[in-house]
Amino acid sequence: MFDLTRLAADTLVPVVTQDARTGVVLMLAWADREALDLTLATGEMHYRSRTRGPWHKGATSGNTQALVSLAWDCDADTVLARVVPAGPACHDGTTSCFRDDALESDALSALDRTLAARAAAPAAGDRPSYTQRLLGDRNLRLKKLGEEATELAVACADGDRARAVEEAADLVYHALVALRGVGAGLDEVRAVLAARVR
Repeated sequence: MFDLTRLAADTLVPVVTQDARTGVVLMLAWADREALDLTLATGEMHYRSRTRGPWHKGATSGNTQALVSLAWDCDADTVLARVVPAGPACHDGTTSCFRDDALESDALSALDRTLAARAAAPAAGDRPSYTQRLLGDRNLRLKKLGEEATELAVACADGDRARAVEEAADLVYHALVALRGVGAGLDEVRAVLAARVR
């Protein structure tokens, strides 16, 4: 439980806001006790600008941030807010106020973006990619998903660590392809997982 008594009524603290699904750091803002009280009461992020006063993130733009959790750092002088954003965090329309491409370059996100692109693009010529073949053939897609799950189970049963890791990677790939086949993606899985850890 987030302890607001650790913050004096007239003190501003930095709030690092992070997407609970992707781990991407979205923004840095300030909050006081009133803003954090409102955040806890409404379930959406509220901040305090040093120049404009209190503000509800997304009140004007619609790009609200649903609260997942608040946590103090070890010195209780900075707050980490984990949220599910309803749109871009930055006023310029970007996901994050930070401009480092590495923020969104984890392997799963990159794979999910590639799968989305393959799902959206028609196969080039007579030789579609393996992903496009899977996306175009429901039976093949489901067969491969079952095969990969079985291969992972066998590797785990055999205690073969290296093979289990490889098979897990294959299963994750085929699971993401199967999700694309029904119009879903990694962000939806992240949202479900984030909701489960509240």
